[in-house]
Parts: sequence; C-alpha cells; structure tokens
Amino acid sequence: MNRTQLKRSGILRMALAGSETVDRGEGNGETFLLRAVRIAAVVALYWFVSITMVFLNNHLLDKRDLDAPLLVTFYQCLVTVGLCWAMQLLATLCPGFIDFPSVRFDPKTSREVLPLSVVFICMITFNNLCLKLVGVAFYTVGRSLSTVFNVLLSYVILKQTTSLRAVLCCAIILGGFWLGVDQEGLTGNLSWTGVFFGVLASACVSLNAIYTKKVMPAVDGNIWKLSFYNNINACVLFLPLIILSGDLGRLAAFPGVTDLGFWGMMTLGGVFGFAIGYVTGLQIKFTSPLTHNVSGTAKACAQTVIAVVFNSSSKSLLWWTSNMMVLGGSSAYTWVKSLEMKKAPHRDPEDSAKEKLLAGEKGDAEV
Repeated sequence: MNRTQLKRSGILRMALAGSETVDRGEGNGETFLLRAVRIAAVVALYWFVSITMVFLNNHLLDKRDLDAPLLVTFYQCLVTVGLCWAMQLLATLCPGFIDFPSVRFDPKTSREVLPLSVVFICMITFNNLCLKLVGVAFYTVGRSLSTVFNVLLSYVILKQTTSLRAVLCCAIILGGFWLGVDQEGLTGNLSWTGVFFGVLASACVSLNAIYTKKVMPAVDGNIWKLSFYNNINACVLFLPLIILSGDLGRLAAFPGVTDLGFWGMMTLGGVFGFAIGYVTGLQIKFTSPLTHNVSGTAKACAQTVIAVVFNSSSKSLLWWTSNMMVLGGSSAYTWVKSLEMKKAPHRDPEDSAKEKLLAGEKGDAEV
C-alpha cells in the first residue's frame, strides 16, 4: 500500500469515527489546537454557506414583482453546470491545486441518471416553493419530515425495517411538526400550500437519496459527475415547465430584467447552491457523518433564531417547543442509527462512508 492509499484510508477512518481515530503516525505533525481550529473553521464555513444560501433563496423567491420560482431554480441549475465546467478547466490548468474529475457529456450516462433527475427537480422545486410560502423561520418545521419519509420509504421500497427506538424518534419529529403547524396557524401566518410543498419536498429528499445510491455506479461513484449530469438533465426538463408556467413571460415583463444587480444575486444563489455540496463533504471529511448531522441540526436552530430576530417576530413558547422537538428528534434519530451501524456486521469502510455521505446531505437536501 503506497502513501496515497494510506492517506485515503486515514480520511475514511476519520469520516467513519471522527478525527481522533486517524493513525498516530499521521497526526504527529499536527497539534490538537491546530486540528481543533481547522475543524472549527470547516464547521463555520458550512454554517455560513448553508444559512446564507437559505436566506438568499428566500430573498430571490420573495420578490413581489417577479413571481417566477421555477425560473429561479432553473437558473441555479444552469449556474451549477457552468461551475462544473469551470472547475474542470481549473483542475486541468492547476492539477496540484484543484482536484475535480474530468467530465465529458455522455448521452448514455445522462439517460441512466434521468430517473434521479426527475426526482431532483421535484425536490428542489417543492423545496423552493415551501421556502417562498412559509419563510425562513418556519422552514425547519415545514421541511422536517425527511427523516420520517426515510424510514417509510426504506420499508416500502427497500424492505428495510427500522428499530423501535428510531421509530420513537420519528414520532417525536411528527409531534413537533403538528405542534408547529398548529402554533404557526395561531399566528395567522400559516400557508397550508407551503406546508403541503414542504411535505412533498421531504418525500422527494428521501427518494433522492434512494435513487442516488442506485445511479452512482453509472458515474463511477463520483458525486461531482453525478451533480454535472443531474443538473444538465434538470436544465432540459425545466425548460418546458418554465414556459408552461408562464415564468418566461413574467421575466420579460419584470422591470429589473436588465439590472446587473438582479442577475448578480441570481448567479450568487447558484454559486452557493454549488458550494453547499463541497462544504458538506468537507465537514464530513474533517469530522464525521454523525457530527455533520448534529452540526446541521444546530445550524437549523441558529437559522430559525436569526430569521425570527431579523423579522422582529414574537413567537410563543409552544412554537419554540415544536422546533426543539423536531431538532431533538432528528438528532436522536441520527444518534440511534449511528449506534446501530456500529453494532452491524463489518462492512467495507469506503462503501459505508459513501452511503453516509449520500444520506447526510441532501438532506439538508438542504437544498
């Protein structure tokens, strides 16, 4: 085994069990303080990118003089495709500085990824519609059922059973969701259409994870190749949708259509959408999948607090309780599944790490 393979195996062990499990021989040159600062910087970067992306999307979708959510989503997919090409070019020009796979469009691969792309456009469209209608403050609760759908669809599609402890965690999440809907309704700000889109988005997040695992062999297990093909397919599929929905006509009538500031914000939204995939993988690499999910839960809590303070809103104790139930149930589910995976029969570390990476994100799908 050469030095490169040793380093990769060290990264995999770190992704599976945390940074303290890295070989002592590899960690001699790095102090605990330096490692802690590096991890803190990575987590802070993930929080910044994720929270900024949510608020930026909310700003773009909340424009009263441009009601074109499908067009906004399509443009972000287009930006992602452009960034994949740019990263590929930079990796060719600076091979020692940037690592990005070489991707050439293959129609056969595109067709194999197509079923996932259909689920993907449903996921990001419903996600953005939910964000547009419920706002950032209620977004965490409105999109909280992904874990519940993970359990349900894993049983229906994959025939995988779930432990009683994990089901109890899902029950807490469901209780928090219904309490949150009830409390948001009492404020007079509840959008049932937004809640409906949130439920659909949660279901699509779970389906996205399942289909992602199925099509990964078609892209050689490379998440960036998958992103490239997925977003190309999404751009093609979105074109008839934005025409039929009238979004193109609304864009043509939009007074700021020639405003560079507007297109700059739209492009920035796409850049952050592309960056969230990178910083998610980075956080898992330098911490662990469990820590990543806990960090995502804490980030969602901070995101809710920021939204409430920013909008100068006043929320009841039960409203906050619903958020804590959702976040607490999600964290407990992650912890329970982590314990169960440790007790499961030994599996190849690389396959296990890949599955945890796929499950952790999309979540945040956080799309």
